[in-house]
Amino acid sequence: MSEVYCSTGSLTFRDRQFYLDGKPFTILSGAMHYFRVVPEYWKDRLMKIKACGLNTVETYVCWNLHEKYPNEFDFSGILDVRKFIRLAEEVGLYVIFRPGPYICAEWDFGGMPAWLLRDPEMKVRSNYKPYQDAVDRFFSQLIPLVSDLQNCLKLPEKSSGGPIIAFQVENEFGSYSKEYEHLKFIHETLVKYGAKELFLTSENPNGITNCPFYDRALPTANFPSMKVGAETFDLIRKWSPSFPLMVTEFWSGWFDHWTSTHKGLPLDDFAQTLTDILDAGSSVNMYMFHGGTNFGFMSGANRFPESTYKPDVTSYDYDAPLSEAGDVTAKYLKARDIIFEKILKPQGINSLPTIPPNTQKASYDSIEIKEYLSLDSILTYCNEKVESSKPINMENLQIHNGFGQNYGYILYRTTIGKGRTLRFEKQPTDRAQIFIDGIQNGVLDWREASVEQEVNTDKENNTLDILVENHGRVNYIEIGESLLNEQRKGITGNVFLDDNLISNWTIVPMEFEGDFVQSVLHGNNWTSSFGKDIPVLCKTILTLRDTPKDTFLLLSEWGKGIVFINGFNLGRYWSEGPQRTLYVPAPILKTGDNQILIFEHQQIGKKVAFVKEPILK
Repeated sequence: MSEVYCSTGSLTFRDRQFYLDGKPFTILSGAMHYFRVVPEYWKDRLMKIKACGLNTVETYVCWNLHEKYPNEFDFSGILDVRKFIRLAEEVGLYVIFRPGPYICAEWDFGGMPAWLLRDPEMKVRSNYKPYQDAVDRFFSQLIPLVSDLQNCLKLPEKSSGGPIIAFQVENEFGSYSKEYEHLKFIHETLVKYGAKELFLTSENPNGITNCPFYDRALPTANFPSMKVGAETFDLIRKWSPSFPLMVTEFWSGWFDHWTSTHKGLPLDDFAQTLTDILDAGSSVNMYMFHGGTNFGFMSGANRFPESTYKPDVTSYDYDAPLSEAGDVTAKYLKARDIIFEKILKPQGINSLPTIPPNTQKASYDSIEIKEYLSLDSILTYCNEKVESSKPINMENLQIHNGFGQNYGYILYRTTIGKGRTLRFEKQPTDRAQIFIDGIQNGVLDWREASVEQEVNTDKENNTLDILVENHGRVNYIEIGESLLNEQRKGITGNVFLDDNLISNWTIVPMEFEGDFVQSVLHGNNWTSSFGKDIPVLCKTILTLRDTPKDTFLLLSEWGKGIVFINGFNLGRYWSEGPQRTLYVPAPILKTGDNQILIFEHQQIGKKVAFVKEPILK
């Protein structure tokens, strides 16, 4: 057997037991991602994690938001990861830090930035030099930002260091590739910029046998049940008698795809697996403990060899112990009981912290839509317009210093003559609505692998609009699957009318970012009446007389689109379900007038409502 890893940080192990600062330690952790929860609620959620009997919180890091474009770093607001870690320390929790650069997480492109796709030769999660350079640059900013918060770094005024006790090296790499040199690069880069604590890898049952990286990191398991995970444990035991057992992802529930049915994990199954894990002498991280929300355009997608593209919904409730709104559930109470009886009581701990109360919820009266903005009026607020002889995908647009468009929608406009069939060289990614002279003619999306749409134009000059929605880049790709071309969004090939190539396109990126949203909200092109033409922007006001409370936005009459409240992008909605409401955290509301902006591109509703509970189809 080759040499096995030995930690030199504050968290060490021997004889299948973790030790923290030399004392036996069982990791009892819950996953919560700072970027999926508004900062005003971080402490509340962390306190609930602590009150469940847990001693650790685990978080991923979202590279794509921290480095929106190359060398443009943001660690503020909802991205203030250092503040999040310090709050965890204040509450009394240790931290497992999972910096990626790839995180999966049902997050757009697995957390990797879209501008990587500008390079036609890009090979992500590999030792392709441009990818390595990008990772190195990101880690050079991220790791020094938090390195002094490692537990092994003792400070004069403290008997122990910060709360970080472990770093993960990449994520489920064995399910993707056998290029283990890349894991060495990630590990060495983390070390170069100051990571000193225990290193670990986490692998699902499909990837654990493909990832013998145990000479540089502790192998840990991801699974939903001991029936699935027993073989993984056996393999870890075989690799070394020193390795402690650790489930870095015990899947406490599951996520949902648009157009599917709601999933989860039944309470009894959850309780049995948690019990089995602890009975096996294993440490555990419940993934997720609090899922939160895929705000904005951040929800990802899956693409398995046996299935089509499957985009994830906005909610990341995950059927977790803490709900999307941070409420205590039956799973939470069951987990608390199991942890107390199995682990804490035998250690002489006779009580747990009081559970913080759930946030107050409110329903508000339905409100009518007050004003409308047509597509042509919307386009007047779009500063970037690209003229091109052929369609260009989002990532290859010459905008943002040449690094293209990351998220949102993209409109392709041209003039066509008489013809019968519109034909795409490649299927648009991900959902293309086709309009002739402002009237919707058809929709192409992933559910039918069609590249043709009957248009039957009978005059010489017809305005053709193709609105393509980026529905989220794939976050999980199994080994042997190279699908980077599907990750590039918009139209990626030529378009024909019958056998005639269509040229002379005007391309408009519709990114729906902050400045654009504010300009639209305060613009003067709004009208008080509108027909049924789509797409359209709709505006109304929610007036609150009292202190705002958490609520859920219900769009029961609406088709498909996105919603902003006070400029904050809540995410996507779609009548196809299963998600029927959008979570509205109280901190984005205010006493007085709240501006609601809806971009609808399927079916216009007349009203919106606010309810106390989420609704699933």
